[in-house]
Amino acid sequence: MKKKINVRDLKAGMYVYELDRPWRDTPFPFQGFQIENDEAISQLRQHCEHVFIDPDRSLATVSPIQAWRAPRPVSAEEKQGPTAELREVVEKTTAHRPRRVYQDQATVEEEARFIKETHEQASSLVHSVMEDVQRGGTFDVGTAKKVVDDMTQSVLRNPDALICFTHLKKRHEYTALHSLRVCILALAFGRHLGFDEETLNVLGIGALLHDVGKMKVPLEILNKPGKLTEHESRIMRNHVPYGVGVLERTKGIPKKAIEVACLHHERCDGTGYMDELKGDQISEFGLIGAIVDVYDAITSDRPYGHGIATLDALNKMYAWRQTHFHSRLVEQFIQCMGIFPIGSLVRLNSHDIGVVKTMNRAQRLKPQVVLVLKPDKTRHPFRRTVDLAHETNGRGQPYEITKVLPAGLYGVQPVDYLPIAAMAQPSPTPVGQHRAQQRSI
Repeated sequence: MKKKINVRDLKAGMYVYELDRPWRDTPFPFQGFQIENDEAISQLRQHCEHVFIDPDRSLATVSPIQAWRAPRPVSAEEKQGPTAELREVVEKTTAHRPRRVYQDQATVEEEARFIKETHEQASSLVHSVMEDVQRGGTFDVGTAKKVVDDMTQSVLRNPDALICFTHLKKRHEYTALHSLRVCILALAFGRHLGFDEETLNVLGIGALLHDVGKMKVPLEILNKPGKLTEHESRIMRNHVPYGVGVLERTKGIPKKAIEVACLHHERCDGTGYMDELKGDQISEFGLIGAIVDVYDAITSDRPYGHGIATLDALNKMYAWRQTHFHSRLVEQFIQCMGIFPIGSLVRLNSHDIGVVKTMNRAQRLKPQVVLVLKPDKTRHPFRRTVDLAHETNGRGQPYEITKVLPAGLYGVQPVDYLPIAAMAQPSPTPVGQHRAQQRSI
């Protein structure tokens, strides 16, 4: 429950949920953020008399790992920006056309029913692989390739179904499910880029196994909720060579797939690890791995911090283009996901509250939305889906999304309104459950 607090009483670590004035009238670009330092407190005191804090998302202190996610104050010129810029990115035709354009072959509902069993198999497989690696053994590469191929076929038919499954997030199973979600995101992104089926399969294997090296990192470091020491950080970063070593010793893993594990923490400006590579020194698979890994990491709850909203994540990643990420690929990723990704909680110009259910790949600003709450915030009696590309509201106006809201606002959990809601089952009890709460840095 949010708590009203005078700006004089703000402290680092508090999560600012709402201001006493519109966000657009302040220098903060994101709606909801963790207070990082005194500069952020000073900015809030200049613009507000009081704010609303979310105690459940507030921390006593902010570690360097959390600090990199905190918003920085921006100028009035920049403030014109993130959403407008993202809209332009989504709408524009880039000079780099996809290698091929795939057409959906199934509705999201049809594909969700079809792919449910494969998703369960993939979840079970990831847990099994991690247990095998933890014990120093080998894992079944044939089964992994079969599961990835099944997911590739699903993404080619309609990627939205598997994207829906990425919303089945459990904090106590972060690393295992993170690996599966990164695989799904990589496959959907690869489809958008026009990769052929063989290339998608290799990319998917690499994404699914990109974090296996974490099984070689001591538990007290993996599960530590606070700041890592310099020594602990060095050990944590070693999950990259650990993972590369495991994959290189495993027969049947394509060399290009290993690039994802090897390079997903490298950054285009040379600030990444392990080798501080820059620009063209990082392969395309490494660049893609970095984008999808960070997107899922910063939108997920982890032992040492809460995830941010999908739109905030895309804003951040767009701001990091040409520094952390490859500029063209970030723009393509935003086009792939849309600025209203599946599962976003949104307000329409009818003042109804809804959940984005599936993409419109021809008009990415016009997705299909499940209506959840009426303007008076009472529940819609039926889960009606409106197609923003074709339907009008009660005043005869085309439906439009006017605002993206924090997940959980008004008690709405977006996953409950996606096509997978009725079929979602608890995932298998993870082996090595004590390793489930792991960090991603």
